[in-house]
Amino acid sequence: METDWRQRKIIHIDMDAFYASVEQMDFPELKGKPIAVGGSEVRGVVSAASYEARKYGVRSAMSGVQAKRLCPDLIFVPPRFDRYTEISKRIRAIFKAYTDLVEPLSLDEAYLDVTVNKKGNPSATLIAQEIRQRIFDEIGLTASAGISNTKFVAKVASDYNKPNGQKTVPPDEVEAFLEVLDIKKFYGIGKVTAEKMYHHGIFTGADLKARSREYLEEHFGKSGGFYYNIVRGIHYSEVKPNRVSKSVAAEHTFEENLTSELFMEERLAHIAETLERRLKKYSISGKTVTLKIKYSDFTTQTRSKTLPYYISDKGLLLETAKELLYQERLKESVRLLGISLSNLNTEVKKTVVVQLKFAF
Repeated sequence: METDWRQRKIIHIDMDAFYASVEQMDFPELKGKPIAVGGSEVRGVVSAASYEARKYGVRSAMSGVQAKRLCPDLIFVPPRFDRYTEISKRIRAIFKAYTDLVEPLSLDEAYLDVTVNKKGNPSATLIAQEIRQRIFDEIGLTASAGISNTKFVAKVASDYNKPNGQKTVPPDEVEAFLEVLDIKKFYGIGKVTAEKMYHHGIFTGADLKARSREYLEEHFGKSGGFYYNIVRGIHYSEVKPNRVSKSVAAEHTFEENLTSELFMEERLAHIAETLERRLKKYSISGKTVTLKIKYSDFTTQTRSKTLPYYISDKGLLLETAKELLYQERLKESVRLLGISLSNLNTEVKKTVVVQLKFAF
């Protein structure tokens, strides 16, 4: 609602090194040590790294080989997604004690609209403090938070005092906050776009703000209008509690690289079975099947096909994935295969909320 969006009170809660912190909580012998969840020193990719490991430059999506090279004392821990999901549900229950307007982004982060909240507390800052304290007292983990009147600024602010901190940016301070920020810290501006902006002399929010909408759209396409708005604190997006994923996927990294399509077909059958279980659990089907292939040189390729009907059956998923596998020759040996389904049959129901004006 254009007339009310400036008065919203939005909190972005982001758990600190969630997967790694859960492992250190459950296994005290790992506390204070550099750990990587997922991967190994010879294979695989790191899913998450503890703050002790991050000091050495270890990051998620990094190969285990590179992570071990950066941090020789790194301890690899197998992921336990059932455990992470269990804790995520407990955290979400805490959120729901304050507002039903909760939009999860992943297991470890979510937006909360607390403009009107169940506690009748007019201060989003105090609510964020209380939520973070409850997560620590009831679960044993730390979280960081960003508070502002838009999802974009709240998301950016949650990184400001990490770990175990929070940052409030009131509406009248948003533009000043963004002007001094390095452009690479803007949520949604990745490494490639940041480099492109540097090339255009855009290093801070102030530099971005100095460019006209026409200039940004000319050099950054449709995203140019988005950048023009966000640096001025304009972001209309509401917290959507019924937000659904645009795709559902399953993938697997192999112990040894595969060179034979026959072996790949066998692995794809297991991946299709896993994907079917996830789809059936939430009664989801879709029309677009995408095959993800990661080669031994770490390059990634995707191939997609859109069907004229919705599917969720593992047989049809596998049949389509095999067709995509043979669509063209493979470039290298393969270290990972994945299947995702998009163009889903899910519908997002919009929630209309009356926003009231309170002090931050």
